[in-house]
Amino acid sequence: MEKRYFTIGMAGHIDHGKTSLTKALTNVDTDRLKEEKERQISIELGFAPLYEDEEIQISVIDVPGHERFIRQMIAGVAGIDLVVLVVAADEGVMPQTREHLDILKFLGVKNGLVAITKIDRVDEEFIELVKDDILEELTDTVFEGVPFVLVDSLSHKGISEIKELIIQTLKEQEMRDAKGDFRLPIDQVFTVKGQGTVVRGTVYEGTVEEGQALLVMPKGIEVRSRQIQVHHNPAQKAYAGQRAAINLSGVSKEDLERGDVLVSSEHFIVTKTIDVAIRIVDELEHLVKQRMPIKLHIGTAEVMGRIVFFDRNEIKEENGEILCQLRLEEEILTKRGDRFILRRPSPQETIGGGWVIDPRGQKYRFGNQTIDELEKKKAGSPKERITAALFEAKSLPLSELIKRTALDETTLNKQMGDEEFVLYNGKEYSHRLLINSIEEDIIDRLQEFHQSHSMKQGLNKAELLQSMQKRFPKSLLDYVIENGITNSVFKRKEQFVSLASFVPHVTKNWAKRTENMLVEMKKDGLKVHYVKDYFKAAGIPENLESDLKRFLEDEALIVTLDEQFAYHGDVFAAAVEKLRTRTGSEFDVGEAKEVLDLSRKYMIPFLERLDAQGLTMRVENKRVWKV
Repeated sequence: MEKRYFTIGMAGHIDHGKTSLTKALTNVDTDRLKEEKERQISIELGFAPLYEDEEIQISVIDVPGHERFIRQMIAGVAGIDLVVLVVAADEGVMPQTREHLDILKFLGVKNGLVAITKIDRVDEEFIELVKDDILEELTDTVFEGVPFVLVDSLSHKGISEIKELIIQTLKEQEMRDAKGDFRLPIDQVFTVKGQGTVVRGTVYEGTVEEGQALLVMPKGIEVRSRQIQVHHNPAQKAYAGQRAAINLSGVSKEDLERGDVLVSSEHFIVTKTIDVAIRIVDELEHLVKQRMPIKLHIGTAEVMGRIVFFDRNEIKEENGEILCQLRLEEEILTKRGDRFILRRPSPQETIGGGWVIDPRGQKYRFGNQTIDELEKKKAGSPKERITAALFEAKSLPLSELIKRTALDETTLNKQMGDEEFVLYNGKEYSHRLLINSIEEDIIDRLQEFHQSHSMKQGLNKAELLQSMQKRFPKSLLDYVIENGITNSVFKRKEQFVSLASFVPHVTKNWAKRTENMLVEMKKDGLKVHYVKDYFKAAGIPENLESDLKRFLEDEALIVTLDEQFAYHGDVFAAAVEKLRTRTGSEFDVGEAKEVLDLSRKYMIPFLERLDAQGLTMRVENKRVWKV
């Protein structure tokens, strides 16, 4: 069974015992900052390992509860799979508890349980009152009907029960997608002496491994993962759902910040305009007006922007989903389905939250026609869902497409007849735009290679595939190359791939010298000098000798005898013809020397070249003509 990885969060009002509960469950004190120790509140996100066996690994985030630290709370909750809502028995539901509930709803967290803490401070009758208060508050929320556990972190009452409940709940839950492209929103950046820059976050999706080339987006910085740690333990890989610290090479701490996203693919979308579906909090204190400034919390990023409506100019109360657009001041990395929170910057207030319909938002006109178009986008036609799945995974068999799109086989088969979807290998589908993009990438790589190595036949196919296999399946890359050969975009000679229009050649600045060198070699006939001497005399630099020699051989302009000697191609061909016409079906070394008037230092390499080219075959002390 494939191991699964989950992160759970502790949420609730300040001083309700989240950090104490985390410590009781994990034996780790997540308040690590001096200021946190002095003030006894959590300012930054705290992390700890909760449980691990062969089947499952669970981490805990202790989320700050104080209103001022709401942004850290959002950053933490955005990456979790289950929430423990912590309510103190001696206080009950408080303002931050309600705000946290709203945020959990908007972020789409569906799995949770309630921990009533500090039960040793009150009697049983009071606990029952608190239960009733919580049940009433949870009605019509994502936490309605979740189990309650009574705990006391100091005496450890109920700790084993809540831990077992968390484990069993997550064992029945699907983990995040570990097969797609890697994505980790960064929530901490720091340096380690002797190691350099380290980033930390929850792996949203995909897998990362040591040595992998990555991108920091939206900045577009190329980095490499030098080392990976999961809860301070070295790891070869980190998987979706895990908390991971990644030591990066190629970047300094000053270049990075919370809100940046570490990804393995350049196909993630960077944007400043997103079409969204939002819901508003039940008790909004102020009007939300057209084009009003908002603060968007998405992943670990906080970005200022404006909200744009197409069917209204303000909101005070609204029970349903509102389709609108966010126009941001800074670029973010996002994709369809990502959840977010909206807050008013001043006075500070959580307005609502929702999900991204389309990260490639355009400018639309005010009116019902735009709302109708956004409704279609929101519903996501079968074609759009298939396209999204293929862009994420790059290629998928039909069985996996059924799972990812939630479409039945009949509907899928009908859609797959569209020319945008390409079946290759008889079993896997990809998207025409992806295939075109890969082909263009290969064309660019080959053009660059041909410019730098004009005398080579092309780029070694294995080398070309290796440079692209981190982003695309090998089977898809093979298909694109073979399809390109069929369509005369590429050509292949032995293991080398080149552009179909490319002809190996000597660059203009060395062409005349090469021509002069060949003239000298032809003039010397069969009694040539060392090859290196010809290159030197022609003024051709040593670093070009190997490529130029290979090119001249491939073009049959010279024929190498061994490492030291080579003949002009015409001279060699004439010598072969002369030897063939003046000998019978077989001949020995003496006869060859007499015909060609060559010394042994030339004769033996010449005859061995005849053997190597398949013109002759050595039988004891004689050569037999084969053709």
